[in-house]
Amino acid sequence: MSDKVVPVSPIKNFLAGGFGGMCLVTTGHPLDTIKVRLQTQPAAESGKPLTYTGTWDCLKKIIKHEGFKGLYKGMGAPIVGVAPIFALSFFGYGVGKQMVNRDPNTELSPIQRFFAGCISGVMTTVIMTPGERIKCLLQIQQGAGATVKYAGPLDCGAKLLKEGGIRSIYKGTCATLLRDVPASGMYFMTYELLKKALIPENCTSLSPLCTMFAGGVAGILNWAVAIPADVMKSRLQTAPEGAYPRGVRDVFKHLMKEEGPRALYKGFAPVMIRAFPANAACFMGFEVALKFLNYTVPSL
Repeated sequence: MSDKVVPVSPIKNFLAGGFGGMCLVTTGHPLDTIKVRLQTQPAAESGKPLTYTGTWDCLKKIIKHEGFKGLYKGMGAPIVGVAPIFALSFFGYGVGKQMVNRDPNTELSPIQRFFAGCISGVMTTVIMTPGERIKCLLQIQQGAGATVKYAGPLDCGAKLLKEGGIRSIYKGTCATLLRDVPASGMYFMTYELLKKALIPENCTSLSPLCTMFAGGVAGILNWAVAIPADVMKSRLQTAPEGAYPRGVRDVFKHLMKEEGPRALYKGFAPVMIRAFPANAACFMGFEVALKFLNYTVPSL
């Protein structure tokens, strides 16, 4: 299959990417909440057990103390931001493909696809960072008698702005870039290569099942690359002001000293359990929405 670079339609990418992103968030948010709880819990004190011993234990305790609604804490921020985030993500990938290959008659190499995906990761950071900051702060609010500082995404954003200004909202930008740039490269490269390999001869599109398989595998490899930086990002964005003066470098040093390399893979199980279905839903939603738009408004 030829991979010609086609003109990017920002409107179609915005609409299709937004729909795909909403499918991802709705499918994957409960396990994302578990991931953040596991990543941000402190090391066990002498003689005391960890708050959560693992994924299943965390799930049971959230449901017991906070109900099923506890699994969806902080979902407002990513839902609100998901359309522009995924619009920029898919649009950025299209722009990246044009940047790395100016000849529409030649096929992109895997490394070119990777760099095009990296450009996507850079473009989404401007929206991703504040959304992740708010989401993580809401997700670590335990409920069940614990002090609840933020009533919701808007309240959280307003208080962050009041307390620390725009710098507080964008706390963790470098960590987000460290996570999303290589992970987005792996994400789009994997999806495109699998898509090319799975499309039968004389066909121009994947079956729904193959689309979900390619998207799910892309999601798993995306998170295999992203999770160490994601752990550091979650720690940094939920830490009190001044806890890590030099940002992600201090987080890394603290984790290595206090908890060792295994700390970089906290939350690995819920991340991987979530990665396949959430990203399968994302790419399925994107492809369905794009086909719908191409059929109904081909000139958009």
